[in-house]
Amino acid sequence: MLNYLWAGMILLSIVSALGYDVADEINNTYQNSATYSFDYQLSNVEDQAGFKIGSSVQYFSLSFPDKKEIVAAVNSAMPELWKSIAKNQASKNKTELRLEIVELNKEKKEITVRLPDVHWVKIRAVSTAAFEMASFAVKLAIGLAGIMALWLGLMRIAEKSGLITYFVRLIFPLLHWLFPKINRDHPVLGSISLNMTANILGLGNAATPMGIKAMQQLQELNKTKDTASDEMCMFLAINTSSVQLLPPVTLIAVMGVGVSELIVPIILATSASTVAAIISAKLFARARKR
Repeated sequence: MLNYLWAGMILLSIVSALGYDVADEINNTYQNSATYSFDYQLSNVEDQAGFKIGSSVQYFSLSFPDKKEIVAAVNSAMPELWKSIAKNQASKNKTELRLEIVELNKEKKEITVRLPDVHWVKIRAVSTAAFEMASFAVKLAIGLAGIMALWLGLMRIAEKSGLITYFVRLIFPLLHWLFPKINRDHPVLGSISLNMTANILGLGNAATPMGIKAMQQLQELNKTKDTASDEMCMFLAINTSSVQLLPPVTLIAVMGVGVSELIVPIILATSASTVAAIISAKLFARARKR
């Protein structure tokens, strides 16, 4: 189902981009093939000339390869239309605008130039973004594979060695307060512990199957099958808010060592959200008993 949603969004973006581009072509938004004539004056700096645009004089760096074009540096004095053309032109260098010389009269200090043509801006942007994100997705997946393998391996070792069982016993007072109707030896506590541990360590993807298993086990204990029990609501609240001592592995793969700056804010934010979630679940559970 999610694949269909993504395909629909991509199709919608392409159709929308095509609509904008057709409108630009009809209205000639970027004034393709239009020419501009200016009086110019040489400056004290070599290879620079000032063009009178409106009430101000704009100095551009001049370049005359084969005397066919000049190069205009993009800056604040440049007309907005020219800035927009420079930003959306096919050339990768967006800091300069190359103007074709149509006519140059050095005696009268007059020049006529033609702006570069700009076509299909939105479609090009969508295509570029699609290829860039596809490349990023592959790099992200490769980066995540190693991190996920490491942490999942450690979690498996902890489970096989009995460390998880010991951990459950250690935090049983907390688990009993959160889930008072669950017996000490029920396996659902192990699933809940694994899920919470994975979330705390930033392993959101690893926490998902453990969370599903824990919810299935909670449903088996649920006496009213068509209504979520208090334990199920509490587990969902904790799982959604999720205290995290380590940043998510996805964030680590994207930001690298820079993610260290976010550790304290992440701990504070997730701690606050988890406390709020637990208090809310407890209050609603108490209200339902009345």
